[in-house]
Amino acid sequence: MISIGRLFGHDTKFYDLLEASAQQADTSVHHLVDLLARIESKGSPDLAAFAQSRREDKRITQELTEQLTKTFITPLEREDIQALAASLYKIPKTVEKIGERMLISPQDLPKITFARQVELLDRAAETVLAMVKQLRKGMNVDTAREMNAKLQTIEGDADDLELELLRDLYHGNYDAKHIIFLRDLYELLEKVIDRCRDAGNVVLQVVLKHT
Repeated sequence: MISIGRLFGHDTKFYDLLEASAQQADTSVHHLVDLLARIESKGSPDLAAFAQSRREDKRITQELTEQLTKTFITPLEREDIQALAASLYKIPKTVEKIGERMLISPQDLPKITFARQVELLDRAAETVLAMVKQLRKGMNVDTAREMNAKLQTIEGDADDLELELLRDLYHGNYDAKHIIFLRDLYELLEKVIDRCRDAGNVVLQVVLKHT
């Protein structure tokens, strides 16, 4: 295959920026795990760490855009970089929304476990980070397809889990307030896993186009 390195030229700054963005996406999921732990222990949860990750990722995205204006890259390559940067930025942004919604009524959360959803999300974010890091090395098509298939499986498992949870929610002993509150969280958790899948799809498309 043509080296992915040719996509970005010999300058490594685009690799650095994309990897940093993917790292922020993964870090934001760890912040969510910490938030849930604090809620469970009746600590003092806040969104400072989420906001920091989102601001840092926004800075990375802005710097990447500025670098694109200063570097000679073909229009097709520019589209690929911008598409991947945009898909990565949506991950911590959506994770922060989950944290915001949880803190609306944290007293209603200890009775509900989000361990399974967060485990799937953690696996998805780690897979995206690994895929982005592979770009620097010149990932081959088989590896890209295998890693993307892993993301598709995680997304499918998340869909099944959401249906299971919604079924329990609608048939369980919940009042209307709890149904609305928890349904919103379930949908956001599913959405952020979709964001990870979307980022993986972009990486796969980049590899396929340069094979």
